[in-house]
Amino acid sequence: MNWSKIFALSLRHVYLIRGSFPRILDLIYWPTIQIFLWGFISKFFTLNSSIYENTVGIILSAAILYDFLFRASISYNMMFLEEIWSRNFTNLFIAPIRICEIITALTLTAIFRTLIGLVPAALLAIPLFNVSILEIGVPLVFLLITLYIFGVTLGLLVTSGLIRFGPSFENIAWASLFFLAPLGCIYYPIEILPEWLQIIAKLLPLVHIFEEMRSILIYDIINHFQILKAIFISFLYFVVGIFIFYLSYDGAKSRGTLINMGE
Repeated sequence: MNWSKIFALSLRHVYLIRGSFPRILDLIYWPTIQIFLWGFISKFFTLNSSIYENTVGIILSAAILYDFLFRASISYNMMFLEEIWSRNFTNLFIAPIRICEIITALTLTAIFRTLIGLVPAALLAIPLFNVSILEIGVPLVFLLITLYIFGVTLGLLVTSGLIRFGPSFENIAWASLFFLAPLGCIYYPIEILPEWLQIIAKLLPLVHIFEEMRSILIYDIINHFQILKAIFISFLYFVVGIFIFYLSYDGAKSRGTLINMGE
């Protein structure tokens, strides 16, 4: 693996972001709106319900973590779509760059885009609603890593679809996270789901991540096994995502459809 090529690919996307104020604004805008929206909704529930002592903190922390996942996935997809929209897609695969180097570059650069959106939103939640995700403590690092791996995995699966089916698959890039949100138990415990759906939900790392978050914030209990399980499931999906990406690439290459992607 050539790290100079990976660095060059990553640097291209960093320059694209740095040189475009609308891109930076877009990255910051949506997470900030999410924090305002869920912050005031949570405040309303706090004033009208006694379910949890800290409803605002729990719901806002879930919203921030979910947005981190969403940004990780969308950032990966957007960088891939940038290559298609700028008609650079064909050049990317003609150049002497290996597939693993492209995947690594996109994976590393996606965290840059994700943090641009997450950090301002998380900081705003502190003075506005007195909520800080840092209250989760050291487990927060592992929860974010797990969310990032799974977000990149979803990005890999969507880009595999783009390679296989072309730009018509683009809409899936925006909808992929919303398909999984109900099963992820982001804002409610898994017990809310019907029993047969609980079995499916437990196959996703999201359930274990957000159940652990609530366990820490409500009961101040850390379940290390649950965190390890979430990491293992995410990594397993990541490996599957890479495998599917290679399959899609080889299929598109053999059919000769790669050349038409940027057209």
